Amino acid sequence: MTLILNVLAAIGRGVLGACRVLGAVVLFALEGVSHILRPPFYPRLIGRAFVEIAYFSLPVVALTAVFTGMVLALQSYSGFSRFGAESAIANVVVLSITRELGPVLAGLMVAGRIGAAFAAEIGTMRVTDQIDALTTLSTNPMKYLVAPRLLAGTIAMPLLVVIADILGVMGGWLIGTAQLGFTSASYLTSTLNFLQPMDVISGLVKAAVFGFVITLMGCYSGYTSRGGAQGVGAATTTAVVSSSILILALDYVLTAAFFGS
Repeated sequence: MTLILNVLAAIGRGVLGACRVLGAVVLFALEGVSHILRPPFYPRLIGRAFVEIAYFSLPVVALTAVFTGMVLALQSYSGFSRFGAESAIANVVVLSITRELGPVLAGLMVAGRIGAAFAAEIGTMRVTDQIDALTTLSTNPMKYLVAPRLLAGTIAMPLLVVIADILGVMGGWLIGTAQLGFTSASYLTSTLNFLQPMDVISGLVKAAVFGFVITLMGCYSGYTSRGGAQGVGAATTTAVVSSSILILALDYVLTAAFFGS
């Protein structure tokens, strides 16, 4: 009986701790959004964060998208050829890339790069008292450090996903025409005829949400870090792991909202 009570108590403490963290993250997000909407604004910081997220993340997102499209075409062919449905490969590739794989894989790649970078940068500022120095200089740390990154991430991720969608479809086209026997005209015609505007729109909405979540968790983990270098390392790990989990969870929620019955 005592063992059961201890297990239940441990579960209860875990649930309460998760609720406290979730509440703190929500309040942090609301404060960050409020600073996005209120002056003063820092366009230079927004531009710097945008370049860091969009430009420097482009190579890894592009490579991931191209090889994902290539692998998806090969795997689709190996499955569909058993049922004589090879003509549907272009349709499967474009739908999978635009609806799911483009925004999700781009989000995971950016989370690994940008979430960790933001958490490390802001966490280092926290443990070296630079954030307290900003407050001493009458500069709101949330407005100066967090709000520009949240806005830049929300804008940059859809642009990255547009490029990922194009390159992912191009990867499928390369394999389809070079290895699977499709003609270029038939593959592209099938892709364009089957693709619907809502497929692209849903992926871009997901991208914007993922961009906000990635920058939010990176900033929150760094902003609340404690304990010197070890705390910064823990904050970096927390930012990447939490961002990745939230991306996968929100992907299901958004997919159900767009395409659920």
